[in-house]
Amino acid sequence: MTLKATISSADGLIDDFRDPDGRSRLGTHWRLVTDTVMGGVSSARMSFTAMDRRRALCVEGEVKLEHNGGFLQVNLDLTSRGQPLDAADFVGLRLIVSGNGERYNLHLKSRDCTLPWQAYRATFVAGPDWQEIRIPFEHFTPNRLSAPLDTGQLTQLGLVAIGRAFHAQICVAEVGWYRDLDAGSAPSPSG
Repeated sequence: MTLKATISSADGLIDDFRDPDGRSRLGTHWRLVTDTVMGGVSSARMSFTAMDRRRALCVEGEVKLEHNGGFLQVNLDLTSRGQPLDAADFVGLRLIVSGNGERYNLHLKSRDCTLPWQAYRATFVAGPDWQEIRIPFEHFTPNRLSAPLDTGQLTQLGLVAIGRAFHAQICVAEVGWYRDLDAGSAPSPSG
């Protein structure tokens, strides 16, 4: 029998960025990664700040395509003691975000993602006003793998600016899972 990490809060909250040490509700920390890990030249900075009376994780930087680059991301380890997170009781992922009107990706990784470039992706637009975005798991499409998303075996969550040269500027005040398809706002169009 394989043990799985479970979501500690009934509301599915992953992070509201209130912990002074930057620790998520899962006990893990957000990490900034750019394409420099593979020779690219994109640059970014990550900060935890107060915005409009909210605590938020903010990422700002330049996505550049030179040297086969083209991404920057913040990601969060979803595992606990090496065990994947089981989000099968939920129907999707929700964010409270504001940004610069650009398209961004949410990436989920599961145990099926054995290579760094594999993930399940969903796209959304982060407008200048705070908004809640809900993305059903069924909207996450596999990238460079054929297995369907197994929400019972999740290992990583990423917020990604990718695929084209642009200035990225996005803040997230809350991220979590949700159960009810009818509550909150509909997912933003892929743009």
